[in-house]
Amino acid sequence: MKITAAHIRSMKGRQPIAALTAYDYPTTKLLDEAGVPFIHVGDTLGMVVLGHPDTTSVTMEEMEHHIRAAARAKPSALLCADLPIGSYATPEQAVANAKRLMAAGAESVKAEGGHAILDQVRAIIGAGIPYCGHLGMLPQHVREEGGYKIKGRVDSERASLLHEAQALADAGAFAIVLEIVTPAVAREITQLVSIPTIGIGSGPDCDGQILVTNDLIGTFPWFTPRFVKPKLNVAEQMKDAVREWMRELPRR
Repeated sequence: MKITAAHIRSMKGRQPIAALTAYDYPTTKLLDEAGVPFIHVGDTLGMVVLGHPDTTSVTMEEMEHHIRAAARAKPSALLCADLPIGSYATPEQAVANAKRLMAAGAESVKAEGGHAILDQVRAIIGAGIPYCGHLGMLPQHVREEGGYKIKGRVDSERASLLHEAQALADAGAFAIVLEIVTPAVAREITQLVSIPTIGIGSGPDCDGQILVTNDLIGTFPWFTPRFVKPKLNVAEQMKDAVREWMRELPRR
């Protein structure tokens, strides 16, 4: 069965939503074979694939390249793609670039923000493109924030997050990613809105969870977020396999 944005939306309150990132064909195929329903081609590829310190250097061309690779796996999962920084400054630009991502093989798009981009969100949805919101810590703003900060600790942030989540739901988003939001506020948002919340570092009470696959399986050992508990240490296994192979090379 092909999973759609409407299907993800309907999972709220019925079953936990598992979401993971993929940036290439084999990872997408493996995640799909494992039964992951929501696969995200995120601009985190800037860090874990391209070696940048954050997501703020990722371009539309790079996103299109990686979406095409992921889409070649023809997953049953919903394939969602990030609009990178600078690609949705106006409603017209947001729609044009969302269409580019869809043409590359995405089946839905995500951008960061609430009220500041609400016109863009409405324009994307109005163009018939399924849209996933993203609130809390916004990685594309990490430099102006001075790092990754927990959101919702003060009353003004809590009120803003609740208001923005409701606005995104009212605009027609099918889900909202909540990044590094205090668990109590993430729980409030989850109870408030009629669409699924998908948490990352936001506690256990969201409708689903998303992780960077590299963090989950340990293929990017140089930095692991504190909220991640890796299930594998593939980096060490890979180095062990390479060292064993080198020891076995024929000597002349």
